[in-house]
Amino acid sequence: MSQSPLAPLIPPRLKNDCFALPPGVDWTPVDAALELLRANLSCVVETQEVAVADALGLVLAQNAVARRSNPPAANSAVDGYGFAHAATSDGPQVLPLADGRAAAGRPFSGRVPVGTAIRILTGAILPEGVDTVVLEEDTTSDGQRVAFHGPIKKQSNTRKAGEDVTAGEVVLPSGHRLRPADLALLSAVGISQVTVYRQLRMGVLSTGDEVAAASDEALLDNSRIYDANRPMLLAMACRWNHVPVDLGHVGDDRAALAGRLDRAVPQVDVIFTSGGASAGDEDHVSALLQEAGVLQSWRIAVKPGRPLALGLWQGVPVIGLPGNPVAAFVCALVFGRPVLSVLAGEGWQEPPGFMVPAAFEKNKRAGRREYLRARLTPQGHAEVFRSEGSGRIRSISWASGLVELGDGARQVVPGDLVRFLPYASFGL
Repeated sequence: MSQSPLAPLIPPRLKNDCFALPPGVDWTPVDAALELLRANLSCVVETQEVAVADALGLVLAQNAVARRSNPPAANSAVDGYGFAHAATSDGPQVLPLADGRAAAGRPFSGRVPVGTAIRILTGAILPEGVDTVVLEEDTTSDGQRVAFHGPIKKQSNTRKAGEDVTAGEVVLPSGHRLRPADLALLSAVGISQVTVYRQLRMGVLSTGDEVAAASDEALLDNSRIYDANRPMLLAMACRWNHVPVDLGHVGDDRAALAGRLDRAVPQVDVIFTSGGASAGDEDHVSALLQEAGVLQSWRIAVKPGRPLALGLWQGVPVIGLPGNPVAAFVCALVFGRPVLSVLAGEGWQEPPGFMVPAAFEKNKRAGRREYLRARLTPQGHAEVFRSEGSGRIRSISWASGLVELGDGARQVVPGDLVRFLPYASFGL
């Protein structure tokens, strides 16, 4: 009797205090902010069963366990001749050939007598009585016999059963985001269905009277700016294998913003806003979250960036990024990406970086961690954009990564080693 499919497992909502800072904390160092996020967030999406063929980019919700070994049986790694090693010695060897051959998918059904060889092709299961294979190029054969020079090392040119993976072994852990090579591994060990997390739905909302979406109509007057953040953040959601949900733009109207957030709640798992995250008269994102009683305004010791509004709207986490596109971009990489990874079931993601020589000078003051827009020269040195101004949107397009300078003071001169974080380290 077949069993009905199991209902998806729905994880609990985040707690209202998940973004709370410890008492007395005002300015928050980057590492402390990241550790607080890591400690207090959890997955918010349910699980589902999908075919391996449809699982690219999804996150495993359970360990993937091999259903059979790879390879499932001992086999030949080359085209050649197989025999029992015990029947050979040093010097010239001449062995009679058994009738038939062993080929991939067409195994030899009999036993090869000791002192006899058999024609064997790459991938063929080793017949009973065979433990060693000599490479075809190292032999001479007349169709009745095969000759080669010994000694041949026992088990040469053979693959052991399970030498890659053994049945029952965990081949990929829960929390792993599946790549093309992973689909090959899962298929090879007989796995056709996997339990994964549903894709995280990332809502993106822009705010501010001064912001407008680009269009084919007449250019905006100089009192307004084009919305650079929304297309950027939606594209980042795509690259991170989340579902982008365009929540549009809302001006500086608190009631309209509240209505937009209300309508977004059933459609999304997390909301990223840009602008309105500080404490000014028109910072409506912060004000609304404050009214809801679930706002945490984080002043992070980071450049570019600083203000992050973090809270919940009807149980949905809201990440309020700075309105400046450069600061929004950097904060989305440094803080947003690991937050999204946890919410999506992937676990906390640390961007790997590496040390390279600097191709710039910099006198950095103590107090804030700095992320300089940078790219590598043909010699592998890090050069930085000509201006550190956070309004220079061209800089994030020009760059291929970030140079991270720690919280303390530092004098950087050309040739000094600095930490370079490629955009690829952030999944872009």
